[in-house]
Amino acid sequence: MGYVGTVEAIPSTEGKSSFLPLCGVVAIIFAVLLIYSQTAAFSWDEGFHVLAAQLIARGKRPYLDFCFPQTPLNAYWNAGWMRIFGDTWHLVHALSALSTTAAVLLAADFIRTRFPESRWRLPGAATTALVLGLNIVVVEYATIGQSYAFCLLLLVAAFRVAILAVDRRSGRWTGIAGLLAASAAASSLLTALAAPVLLIWILCHAPAGRRWARLFSFAAGGVIPFLPVIWLFCQAPRIVFFNLVQYQLVYRRTNWEDATPHDVEVLTSWLKSPTALILGLLAVLGLWFVARRSEWKASSRAEFYLCAWLALAIGAELSATHPTFPTYFVLVTPFLAIPAAAGLYVAAARIRNPVRAWWPVPILGVLLSLGLAWSLHEDWNKLAWRDMEAVARKVNEVTPANGSLWADEHVYFLTRRPPAEGSEFSYAEVIDLPQDMARSLHIVSDQGLAQKAAEGVFATVSTCEEDDVIENLNLPRSFRQHAALGRRCTVFWDPVAKAP
Repeated sequence: MGYVGTVEAIPSTEGKSSFLPLCGVVAIIFAVLLIYSQTAAFSWDEGFHVLAAQLIARGKRPYLDFCFPQTPLNAYWNAGWMRIFGDTWHLVHALSALSTTAAVLLAADFIRTRFPESRWRLPGAATTALVLGLNIVVVEYATIGQSYAFCLLLLVAAFRVAILAVDRRSGRWTGIAGLLAASAAASSLLTALAAPVLLIWILCHAPAGRRWARLFSFAAGGVIPFLPVIWLFCQAPRIVFFNLVQYQLVYRRTNWEDATPHDVEVLTSWLKSPTALILGLLAVLGLWFVARRSEWKASSRAEFYLCAWLALAIGAELSATHPTFPTYFVLVTPFLAIPAAAGLYVAAARIRNPVRAWWPVPILGVLLSLGLAWSLHEDWNKLAWRDMEAVARKVNEVTPANGSLWADEHVYFLTRRPPAEGSEFSYAEVIDLPQDMARSLHIVSDQGLAQKAAEGVFATVSTCEEDDVIENLNLPRSFRQHAALGRRCTVFWDPVAKAP
């Protein structure tokens, strides 16, 4: 087997001829992501993300005007597009599908341009695109209104720029790498460890003599995405600190007694996913080959090692998050998909010389497509935006134009009605805080909201909680009429008491 390879520049004609077929593969993936994003993509937690973006587009400030325990860049990103094209979930999902596709193309193009065995570059690029774009967590969760898609794009772009930075004397590229990595963290703190990994890698592999300048450039670029947070912090330090730090460390596990067994189940769930198994096995095989069997130059191996370090660092952070969720691990997929190209290369070489051989790629594509179809079929009957739209229609039907509403974030977003004070982030409703502190943080307990419902403050209440929670909130006795909608949602209206 010929494993020896060096990073060779691609001639312009060959580069164009290989880029177009890769774009064809990525276009198919984009079609899959876009169709799924507009039909079945849904996550309960995206409700408070899209509502936050809608509120920001209306001039509200996160933290200061409503509770939002997330870094805000993704919300600002979506809010900007909402101001141009309108505040619909279809727009937000289309943006996510487009961002994810761009991340897939950047990751695959890295293999196309830098894989040491030049004759495996295009098949390897297609491999990376397929194992990334057809992965179940990418399809299901990088097409929704949360920050995963935007973070994927920023992380892969930061990785590509960091590799360029070590070969450039100017610190500009190092600063751009810091800007992109920090932008990912400013969209989700789940990516926070990517920035120090990229910085350390740049400092270790860049020519000696300008490391302090590179450190300054990276730090300067890293500050820019956090300027909105700094501005908000200067206005209300305690409130911003609660949202970004205190809530995550102290209150995130409120009323979750079985969080540890849940985490164990999540961390082993990849064993039940065909696409995750294929991605993981190929990535491990590829990294083993790069470290033990390849005769590549040290600089080429270092780029693949960077993928491994990023996957380990982000994966460790996600695993330590308590509780953790399968959705989080979408953030490590690009840095497994890149070495997966080397994994398929060595696997194919064991069977047949893979040079200019496309034969493993369509087989891989079929296996991934079947695994994706099976996984989507398993999750097909979950709650969807069409269910929430049915709820929103009923809410608009029974609620007066100026009537107050207590609802889930999705319904606020769809009806474009102002949220009840303290209900913009429903997870905070179970937090037990002193009344003055809760008021300053824009948090009202569910019992406090239920009391207002009993007093007739709300014309309508909409909830998708379980029956025992609804009963505990006394909603059936606070309203004369109700209707069940969607898979598990209920709308209550015509309050028994009349508000003064």
